[in-house]
Amino acid sequence: MRIATFNILHGRSPDDGRVDVDRLAAAVESLDADVLGLQEVDRDQPRSMGADLTAVAAEAMGAKEHQFVAALHGTPGGTWMAATGEEQPGSATYGIALLSRYPVVSWRVVRLPPLRASVPLWSTLTNRPFLAKDEPRVAVAAVLDGPFGEFTVCNTHVSFIPGWNGRQLRQLVGSLAGTREPLVVIGDLNMDTRQATRVTRMRSIASTATFPADRPTRQIDHVLVRGDLRPAGPAEAVRLPLSDHRALVVDCEG
Repeated sequence: MRIATFNILHGRSPDDGRVDVDRLAAAVESLDADVLGLQEVDRDQPRSMGADLTAVAAEAMGAKEHQFVAALHGTPGGTWMAATGEEQPGSATYGIALLSRYPVVSWRVVRLPPLRASVPLWSTLTNRPFLAKDEPRVAVAAVLDGPFGEFTVCNTHVSFIPGWNGRQLRQLVGSLAGTREPLVVIGDLNMDTRQATRVTRMRSIASTATFPADRPTRQIDHVLVRGDLRPAGPAEAVRLPLSDHRALVVDCEG
C-alpha cells in the first residue's frame, strides 16, 4: 500500500507561475499512490481556471473515493471568509482533499481552532518583523477498507504560526480518539518531525526533507502512524514540476 501527501500550491509551478491541470494530473499519476492527501487545493478559483483540482487528481490516480473540504471561501491572499461546509456549488473555495483507491467506510471533517489575532513573526527574507495572520484550517479523515483491513487516514494542513500549529495538531489527534486503527495522519504540518511526533505521540514512518522543493532542507510534510502499520522501505521526497514542496511517498505493510 502506497501513501502520499503533497502540498500542491494550488497546482502552480514556481518555474513559470502557471496552473496547468494536465501537468497536475501527470504529476499525481506518477506518484501511483493508493491513498493521497493534498493541501492548498483550489476549486472553482479563477487563478486555476475554475477547475476542480480534486477531481483532476482523482481521475489521474484512479481514486474510487475522494473528498474536498474547503477551509475558506473566496480568494486566498485577497477577500475571503472561513468556509462552513455549506458553500454553494460553483463558489470559489480553497482547502484540502483526501483521495483513496480503497472503499471508504465513513468520512469525518474536523474544523481546527482558528487564531483570530495577528502574531508578530520574524521574516528571514526581509530580516524584519511582520504581523502574520493565519487562515482557517481543517482536516478530513476517512475509515478505509484497505488490504490489511480497516484503518483510518486523516489529512490536514495546520497553521504556520509556531505553537498554534501544535495546539491544532494536538486537538485533531484528540478528536480522533477511538477511531479505527491503525491511524495515519498525513499532511503539511508546518513543523519538524521531532515536534510532530512529540505533539501527537505517534511515530513517523517517512523521514526525508520535503521543503523547499528545489533544494529541500526541512521536513514539514509528514506521515505519522499509531498502530500496526510500518514502512516497507525508505520514504521518498519526489520532485514534481509544480509546487514549492516535494511530494512525500512511502510504501507500507501491515
